[in-house]
Amino acid sequence: MRGRGLMLVAGMKAGEAKAQQQQAAQQQQQAAQTQAYEQGKQEAQQSKPAAAPAAGGTDVTAQLANLNQMHQTGALSDEEYAAAKKKLLG
Repeated sequence: MRGRGLMLVAGMKAGEAKAQQQQAAQQQQQAAQTQAYEQGKQEAQQSKPAAAPAAGGTDVTAQLANLNQMHQTGALSDEEYAAAKKKLLG
């Protein structure tokens, strides 16, 4: 009986170790997915067009604020910012 008990304990410990390895792998995968998501989000924001042409119902003030924010973060150069602002204001 004693040998069977030791085998059960050894099997339980092996199962716990495997579960810990799987949990660590899942955490690494989740971290990689989060990093990829953030990188994609950042790349998408950098590749947005400078400004859309002003339509009748758009809020020019909000678009100007967005342009200013993009310029301050470095997404737009001074020349790109000036051109987009001029295009937006007409």
